[in-house]
Amino acid sequence: MMIDPDAELVARVGNGDRAAAQQLMARHLPKMLALARRMLSDPVEAEDAVQDAFMRLWTHAARWQPGRAKFETWLYRVTLNKCYDRLRKRPTANLDEALDVADPAPGPALSLESATLSQQIEAALQSLPERQRAAIQLCHYQECGNIEAAEILGISVEALESLLARGRRTLRAKLVHLKDE
Repeated sequence: MMIDPDAELVARVGNGDRAAAQQLMARHLPKMLALARRMLSDPVEAEDAVQDAFMRLWTHAARWQPGRAKFETWLYRVTLNKCYDRLRKRPTANLDEALDVADPAPGPALSLESATLSQQIEAALQSLPERQRAAIQLCHYQECGNIEAAEILGISVEALESLLARGRRTLRAKLVHLKDE
């Protein structure tokens, strides 16, 4: 049987207990914000996505079925879905307008600075397909194990490992120029 340290709190939230909701937020807010910030690259939008996820907790806690999944796994999934929704709503640039957009890449003189290195890595991560990026974020930045990350994404462990392998290959290819520097 799965032991969920949050089960009692979720049940209390389902009965309208605001203190229990605050406890769950205090426990999980930093992890959910970190995930959303990395997925969206916009702190304000990330906060909105996480707020939406916690609102969903408040409105759906009464229907929570303990034992099907850990609460944290469910909350990661809801947060990811809120991020996906926001990513899908982002406008795409018209190709004619794209010609007028300045290249955000830093110049070669700045490439050795750690801030620039971080920006390049972040840009490479953001260019990954959503599911590959989510898999890498969960396993490498949120420190989820493969089994937990697969549960959060609603896929098999083998599918997660495939996403991780493809994402790492793509990142390696996009960042190969940093190896020489």
